[in-house]
Amino acid sequence: MGFRGVHRALALACLVGTALPAQAEEDQGAGLRIELNALDPVEEACRVSFLIQNGHAQDIDSAVFEAVLFDADGRVDRLTLLDFGALPAARPRVRQFMVPDLACDGLGRVLINGAETCEGEGLAQGACMEGLELDSRTDVELIG
Repeated sequence: MGFRGVHRALALACLVGTALPAQAEEDQGAGLRIELNALDPVEEACRVSFLIQNGHAQDIDSAVFEAVLFDADGRVDRLTLLDFGALPAARPRVRQFMVPDLACDGLGRVLINGAETCEGEGLAQGACMEGLELDSRTDVELIG
């Protein structure tokens, strides 16, 4: 490979090296991403598992969301607070919640009604709801 070939290869490596982190940040999003990941029956309760990704540049010290659980017929079953705790920037976290007296197959939909608490150094007001992405790997819909 001649001088021009080496120069082109280095230039391409520099472009790829700078494009990949930017692409990773872009894929991560600019807000929170919450995925309803699993529902597991446990005795007289349903264990609800979420995968959360903080796409903000700042850590979130405390994130608590009001959630509405709907039954399979679309009626409100209950309102509850989901305390996701601390969510470091650019790091996925799994949080599980035991919902007593709920059959997992009786759950029809989960509504993220709003952020009760969203605190962190340098975090903009409304950061937990702005750009919030919701998804579900279960048959239960996650909406907001």
